[in-house]
Amino acid sequence: MKKLLFLVFVMAVTFSFGLSVSAKEKEGTYRTVIEVQDFGPVITKVIVELGQPVPQGAVIEDTFNVHVEKTDPRVAEGGWGAHVEGDRTVTNAYVSDKDGNAIDQGRGKYAVLEMEIGPNDLLGSTVNYDFASGHNDWVDYDYTITQVKDIIAHSGKGGTISDLVIDTFAGETRVLVDDFTTGDATYGDITLSYADFKPAKDKGKNPLIIWLHGGGEGGSDPTIAIGANKAVAFASDEAQEIYGGAYVLAPQAPTYWMQSENGFADGTSIYSNALISLIKDYVANNSDIDPNKIYIGGASNGGYMTMLLIRDNPGYFAAAFPVCEGLFDTRVTDEDIASMIQTPIWFVHSKNDSVLNPNFTSIPAYNRMIAAGANNVYLSLFEDVRDTSGLYTNADGQPHQYDGHWSWIYVFNNGPSQIIDGVETTIMEWMAEQKN
Repeated sequence: MKKLLFLVFVMAVTFSFGLSVSAKEKEGTYRTVIEVQDFGPVITKVIVELGQPVPQGAVIEDTFNVHVEKTDPRVAEGGWGAHVEGDRTVTNAYVSDKDGNAIDQGRGKYAVLEMEIGPNDLLGSTVNYDFASGHNDWVDYDYTITQVKDIIAHSGKGGTISDLVIDTFAGETRVLVDDFTTGDATYGDITLSYADFKPAKDKGKNPLIIWLHGGGEGGSDPTIAIGANKAVAFASDEAQEIYGGAYVLAPQAPTYWMQSENGFADGTSIYSNALISLIKDYVANNSDIDPNKIYIGGASNGGYMTMLLIRDNPGYFAAAFPVCEGLFDTRVTDEDIASMIQTPIWFVHSKNDSVLNPNFTSIPAYNRMIAAGANNVYLSLFEDVRDTSGLYTNADGQPHQYDGHWSWIYVFNNGPSQIIDGVETTIMEWMAEQKN
């Protein structure tokens, strides 16, 4: 009898301790979720492994402290973005499955911690600009998620989770970026990497959108070409619906599209021949691309290259959308204008662009095209670049103002519009209707 009572006691104690999990018994892992915003890619949430199932509501905003340390190994100590560290602000928390989906009923073994983000919040950003190379790249980051409040795992039974310190990285999800594949192609002594998105297979032909990155997105990692700025927007559900399912191709220059044999931005590029070859090969290798609906655009350095390609390949592209383009009017002949206007064009620029003044690029190009008889050329000239989401404001309560060079933000959000044939039409709607 004594032995039986002792066994019951041991089992009860063992079961009781089994309801409580501490850091000493179980260390979980965390995953990050990266989403590309107007101001770049940021970690919007972490998914934390708890060690045992807990009910919804067991985790709240102040259950955990979230600390991040970021480094850019390209940058010398003390340089911009070489080392950034601090605590992130948790704005929402909920119990979830391993993929971060909220558990409405029952229990989950994971918790999602959503965090504050914003144009001026460097802690969440996952890219850094290296002034020495002139390029953006993904940073290294480490999170430490420290539990500061107990989690009731089994209500009414005394089971708690406490003292968790989670710093083991289990991977990341880059929303939309991960929907692209990457590759490279070599033509002569030029190798171009690229990222591409393929729409769901259907029985019809699909348009192709080509995006040429800006000066900061060159290199050999094409996910930077689509992720450092919001070029992934062309693969979003909203954009894909407008285009009826479109391929997206984002080639990447090892240096800058503006690089020429004799210098920089002289109206030529060492990448011109390789780039048009890559585009034509991509079309040939994807038989369901509609060769009559190939659209090309790019920002700044990429806008420059857009202008060169429509100049040198008149009639090949169904539409072009150069954004804050960098081909100076002094480099454009009347013959160039005559070639360019064989392609429908929509320019986008901001008046306060201090990097590429539109008075020397987009505005004279547009005016000369109109004077040459172009009837399908448009210019959206904004006063400045402002937040259009309604989420971010300046101290005066006005929409947050971005750098005037960042007019690509308007394009990725399908903001530019014109009255065409009596109907207000956005840039993506207009583009989707163009065909050779």
